[in-house]
Amino acid sequence: MDDAAEPSIDRDTALQYIAEAVDRVNRAVLYAVNSGVSVEIVRTSRHHDGCGNWGDQMAHEIIDKQEN
Repeated sequence: MDDAAEPSIDRDTALQYIAEAVDRVNRAVLYAVNSGVSVEIVRTSRHHDGCGNWGDQMAHEIIDKQEN
C-alpha cells in the first residue's frame, strides 16, 4: 500500500474508528433483522501490512424472505 495514499493516524484513533464502525454495523444489522430480513456478515479478504499485522475485510449477504 502506498503510504501517501492513506492518512497517517495513531493507534488509539484507529482503534476508536474501528469500534465506532463495528457499532454502526451492529445497529444496521438490528434494523435490517427487525425489518424482516436475515443478514450474514462474511469475510471477503484479509489485509496484511507486511509487518505481521492483519485485518479481516467483510461484506454482507442479505436473505429476504419476501423474495423467496
